[in-house]
Amino acid sequence: MSTTVSMPSKIFGTVLSHGLRGRMLSKNELHTLAESRDIDELVTRMKNTVYLDALAKLPKPYTAEKAESALREYLVNVHAKLVNISGGSGILYAYFTKYITWNLKLILKGKALGKSYEELLPKINLRAEELVGRRDLVVKALVAQDFDEAVSVLSGSEFFEQASKAAAAYKEKKDLRLFDIYLDHVFYKSLDKAMKSEAQDPDIKRVVSVDIDSYNVLAVLRGKYWNLSPTDINDLIVTTTPKVTRETLQRLMNAEKISEAASELGDTVYREIIPQNVSDDIDIIMQLEAGFEGIGLKRVFSAFRSVFSVAIMLSALKLIMIEIRNLSAIISGVEQNVSHDVIVTRLVTPE
Repeated sequence: MSTTVSMPSKIFGTVLSHGLRGRMLSKNELHTLAESRDIDELVTRMKNTVYLDALAKLPKPYTAEKAESALREYLVNVHAKLVNISGGSGILYAYFTKYITWNLKLILKGKALGKSYEELLPKINLRAEELVGRRDLVVKALVAQDFDEAVSVLSGSEFFEQASKAAAAYKEKKDLRLFDIYLDHVFYKSLDKAMKSEAQDPDIKRVVSVDIDSYNVLAVLRGKYWNLSPTDINDLIVTTTPKVTRETLQRLMNAEKISEAASELGDTVYREIIPQNVSDDIDIIMQLEAGFEGIGLKRVFSAFRSVFSVAIMLSALKLIMIEIRNLSAIISGVEQNVSHDVIVTRLVTPE
């Protein structure tokens, strides 16, 4: 991937990014979609939005799985367009790994629960893998006879080491969320590599550093929650930023309780998101996760104030990712007859 992005590419990419942001659904539009009586009405309403083309080929009967797959494909195509316009920005390309890890998480979690190929297939969209030539790898895991085979077919790829560690930890702890932390490690490793090889402006660093800090802090806290060994927790850390240093993370690891570990963020720029008066460990972790997301969103919006940069393209992509996540929450909520008020509480509304 290219290490420098030309000025014409930055200008074109910035114009496109502002256009993407301008076409995002408003809070009211999301709420209207959440009021749909059933999935058919929801898809019909969504066809009056920017997602018309993405949903046009959707076969009936409509299901949440089919609609979510079509939206993920739309996201991947927008992402690919931004990568091409940027001339192959290493940072934008690194975020492609997210889609592959998403699919591998679904497959490994499914195989761990004994799900069959037929059960897993509708949940997987391979558009990203096709674009970057990784389709065979994911398909091999998908068609594997069982959980152990699904892990072993990843041998030789960058996912194998972390998938193996996740499998071993899962067999002992029986918590599917282990796959998220271990496989996310692969994504953050590729992101770290891109950050080192691509001479970046401060805006990119501001946007990406929140992702890295969030991953590291939550990996340490979840590792403590699962009683992983200090070595295993340490191995989860990919890289560090000046905002949450290796020393800070070490203090988090050394803390007796998760609440004490979280309070170690008091000396960092993230002191405002430390949960107050919460004793439940999972609540602390989830509140911190939401807090990091909120700070990340603020930085995404501030990146739009910069002039012609890859940070604007990445920020537009992140906003689309949030919108697709919101739409997925609405789709699954409507299909399961969840009330409008409950669906709305699950949405991340950027502004």
